[in-house]
Amino acid sequence: MVVSRDKTPTAQETFMQMAQAAGLRGRLLITIGLLVLIRFGILFAPLPGIDRASFAEAIKNQAALGFLDIFTGGGLSAIGIFALGILPYINASIIMQLLTSAIPALEDQQKNEGEAGRRKISQITRYVALGWAIIQSFGITIGLLYPHAYDKSPIFVVTTVLALTAGSMFVMWISELITERGIGNGASLLIFVNIVAVLPQTLGQTIEVAQTGAEQGDRGLVISIIALLLVFLVMIVGIVFVQEGTRRIPIISARRQVGKRLYRERTSYLPLRLNQGGVMPIIFASAVLILPSSLASFTKGEGTLGKVVTNIAQAIQPGTFAYVGVYLTLIVFFSYFYASLIVNPVDMSQNLKKMGASIPGIRPGKTTSDYLERVINRLTFLGAIFLGLVATVPTFVESAINVQTFRGFGATSLLILVGVAIDTAKQIQTYVISQRYEGMVKD
Repeated sequence: MVVSRDKTPTAQETFMQMAQAAGLRGRLLITIGLLVLIRFGILFAPLPGIDRASFAEAIKNQAALGFLDIFTGGGLSAIGIFALGILPYINASIIMQLLTSAIPALEDQQKNEGEAGRRKISQITRYVALGWAIIQSFGITIGLLYPHAYDKSPIFVVTTVLALTAGSMFVMWISELITERGIGNGASLLIFVNIVAVLPQTLGQTIEVAQTGAEQGDRGLVISIIALLLVFLVMIVGIVFVQEGTRRIPIISARRQVGKRLYRERTSYLPLRLNQGGVMPIIFASAVLILPSSLASFTKGEGTLGKVVTNIAQAIQPGTFAYVGVYLTLIVFFSYFYASLIVNPVDMSQNLKKMGASIPGIRPGKTTSDYLERVINRLTFLGAIFLGLVATVPTFVESAINVQTFRGFGATSLLILVGVAIDTAKQIQTYVISQRYEGMVKD
């Protein structure tokens, strides 16, 4: 996409436009209403037949389940029908995107069949999400809920699996409604709201630890917690830098003659983001890291597979070097993967050539595509490494000062919160700009 140097609306102008634009107001109301509906479902739609006190005691100190509980907004600890949340859909999206890159037929369908092809891919993704939800529902029912059930009969297993699967499919449908008729990416916004919902509890526990330390005269603990909060503030600045960072490649449009008028060369720029995938590489990497611990809790270390999964889960516990290495690797992988899906240097080069535009000092055609590919690879690598550092440094700080209230996932939650907020704000701003131009055309 070639961008000219147009004035970006200020925050005040954006809010004024939001207040005046009926279409944007409708989208915002739909988004807020659907998010509130999901929160009500998490809080007030529990699964029946389970000893909640016994279950809460069993999962109290399990970090992986704590992270899963954060992603579902407390749905797991509340033992609600939305306990799985949007995770099966995210896992299905990962599987389908990998298959699309690996299978030529799916890749051709996505790239060359237009909207019809994308709809077919979306439909297949929904079926994969359904299958994955059934598997996860069965694992949670047998591995976590069954030992705490009042009636340990096959009927309990069947009804619980059906309820959890139906809840996950409903959440997936809501996320697609938000994406289609609301503002922002539905899946990302659902995770955003879920993290915000459990954030007060986490902050409250941290403040309680600080107060206990102050009452006991442990100034070191209080200073350590303050230092951790300062690290989080620095990380917010770093996240904004990564999300907003772009490289502007200058573009020169050739002079054109229309009739007797001669148009001069026009200079614009081609913006290439430092982080093309936005917050999705972090969400996907976090979702993959949950799998070993989740499978270990389901299998309980029984059998050969159970022992292997348990050993892997123990090796990549938050705060360990193995965890940091795997997390960095996954973030880099998904950053490159998303960059390859979003930006195609060959298509960009062909579009520039069709528009009669070129990059100064770079020949059109293959030379331009090679140049763009090198730039994109370097930007993606820098963005991925920086994202990985932002995600892992606070984890080391938490381990060093022995503060476990964030359960090792404070930085990940922070990354998702800030990233989703920035992406949603950009979509709102883009909608405002488009409505402004539509109004100018009508006038």
